[in-house]
Amino acid sequence: MKQITTAVIKQMKQNGESVTMVTAYDYAMAKNVCEAGIEMILVGDSLGNVVLGYNSTVPVTMDEMIHHTKAVMRAAQGSGTMVVGDMPFMSYQASVVDGMYNAARFLKETGCAAVKLEGGAEVCGLVQKLTQAGIPVVGHIGLTPQSVNQLGGFKIQGKSAEAAQKLLDDARALEQAGAFAIVLECVPEALAAKVTENLKTAATIGIGAGKYCDGQVLVCNDLLGYTDGFCPKFVKRYADLHSVMTAAFKAYAADVKSRSFPAAEHTFKIDDEVLEKLY
Repeated sequence: MKQITTAVIKQMKQNGESVTMVTAYDYAMAKNVCEAGIEMILVGDSLGNVVLGYNSTVPVTMDEMIHHTKAVMRAAQGSGTMVVGDMPFMSYQASVVDGMYNAARFLKETGCAAVKLEGGAEVCGLVQKLTQAGIPVVGHIGLTPQSVNQLGGFKIQGKSAEAAQKLLDDARALEQAGAFAIVLECVPEALAAKVTENLKTAATIGIGAGKYCDGQVLVCNDLLGYTDGFCPKFVKRYADLHSVMTAAFKAYAADVKSRSFPAAEHTFKIDDEVLEKLY
């Protein structure tokens, strides 16, 4: 696969070619994603939930994001896949200076190609500063998990005329500020389609926003069926790795208990004469 850049993503939008994005948080997972030819990896702050066991994305720190993005970048090296680092809660909300500093950390310390941040018009000043400084930006509007407490929970966004207009205005503002792509999360399909057709250069990446976006993103753990817990309506599970892994662990435990593992083919030998010399 050729190297995916911001220019390539914009051209894919113009050509009507769907953009694929998947989250990944470690070397092994990212390696598999890259081998599948996925155009973009998002090292999402969702790692707080699916990797670190937090109740939300709010506790995730910049150091944790840097750590995981470095691992993903090692896997993506030479693959052509674009890696995007997710700006965690309060790494950019306090000031433009904070946002500039932390976004620069992503590019300087990990080598990733872009950063993602949540918010609409209120973050456009920062988006403009970042893009002017040479840091590509992916926007994120609709359901923004870092603001879930303020939003009153995980709910569909943009259902009223006022909310829909704000979402459309935010998308236009982000594009004007320089964002090359915008994640639309938990947005009615028809509204996401209208946003997509109104944007001239920025590609929309949907998650729970219907099929008319310029691309789609899913959390890797969700699409692989890593757990048998809650699954959002917008997720399609392409595998049931939870069942596969649980069965494998149970089979391993049973073999260990019965002493059928390790078998002869899993062990190493030593000459008897060597053993005879031991005292």
